[in-house]
Amino acid sequence: MLFEHLNLDPRLLSAVTEAGYTEPTPVQAQAIPALLTGSDLMVTSRTGSGKTAAFMLPALHRLATRPLSGKGPRLLILSPTRELASQITEAAKIYGKNLKQVRTVTLLGGTPYPVQNRNLARPYDILVATPGRLLDQMDSRRVDLSQVEMLVLDEADRMLDMGFIDDVKRIASATPITRQTLMFSATFDKPIARLAETLLRDPVRIEATSLKAAHENIDQRLHYVDNLAHKNRLLAHLLADVDLNQAIIFTATKRDADLLADDLSGQGHSAAALHGDMHQGARNRTLDGLRHGRLRVLVATDVAARGIDVPGISHVINYDLPKVAEDYVHRIGRTGRAGNKGIAISLASSRDFLQLQRIERFTGKSIDVHTIAGFEPRMPIRPPSRSARPGPASKGRSNPAQDRPQHREARTPWSAEPRQNKAPIRKRAG
Repeated sequence: MLFEHLNLDPRLLSAVTEAGYTEPTPVQAQAIPALLTGSDLMVTSRTGSGKTAAFMLPALHRLATRPLSGKGPRLLILSPTRELASQITEAAKIYGKNLKQVRTVTLLGGTPYPVQNRNLARPYDILVATPGRLLDQMDSRRVDLSQVEMLVLDEADRMLDMGFIDDVKRIASATPITRQTLMFSATFDKPIARLAETLLRDPVRIEATSLKAAHENIDQRLHYVDNLAHKNRLLAHLLADVDLNQAIIFTATKRDADLLADDLSGQGHSAAALHGDMHQGARNRTLDGLRHGRLRVLVATDVAARGIDVPGISHVINYDLPKVAEDYVHRIGRTGRAGNKGIAISLASSRDFLQLQRIERFTGKSIDVHTIAGFEPRMPIRPPSRSARPGPASKGRSNPAQDRPQHREARTPWSAEPRQNKAPIRKRAG
């Protein structure tokens, strides 16, 4: 199937062609025809599946047929994070570039109210917002949702995880009951199902790709480390790889993101941090530097990196493993975009055995263990996850004792390491 078979406005088809797309992804091929009929939609689709175009193209098709109303948005898109909201806004500009009468306003926390107020005072058709800032503007009577024809909840599972369910329900109650509602989620568990029952009317159910589906174009690797010093030396070696174009390094905390980014910059890398405590202007500048190749390394937390879509990201490095197994899939999905190959590397110690098992059970796939000469761990390699562990009659494990996790710290002093191993990047409390 080609985009031209989807009966979209010719101006949209022209913009899609200019953007370099000819064939819709599976979620686009299923969702666009259903949306053009006016049906509510409940879509389960993993990150990187093309879901933004799946709702943006039919929404723009509808907006292209009528002029601005001037009384508030006709299309309302709720996003859990500022980065994802910015990405959606950019997609609206790309796909709607030939629709001169369609205007988009974005409401994000961390951006100045006067600028947003001026934008809201002019006619607009599309409103992309995070729930908190939208409610602030609704309470100030600067946003009227009485003209909303289509409500989109993007990454609804993440909005629930972040505690936005009451905000979402309040916002939805301010829109007409006749609206068309779209819900996109990576999972379809009981909380999502309950929310769908509340907000959607007889929805078309689409399960394009499961979140647990393997990322065939992403090479997933696991490197064991004995302690923080070992981890930092290995990271320095990985970043020196000439095949690394751009990388996102994930840390567990905002403070660690700042510290690691500062230390990498001191090592000569073009690196910067991205996390929720940064002002929106600083976040925008950082993402702009990443998109235009001025940054080679982005050190980020999970929430901040949600929604980043930069084709140049060749590597994702889990400096710290995610606390939630599902977030592992979202992290590695930042690479291997737009049909490119990607590499996802996780650095783990003996403390991470249980979390590694959770990740592998969730994805249904074992992560291949890799070692690099001069950076081998002293700790024994752990057993495979329970879901992948061979039965009693299976062969091929030459030394089962090597598979048992050891939690003792290595006794050999680090001063005995080979000289080619670089000094630690930074120090952090264990």
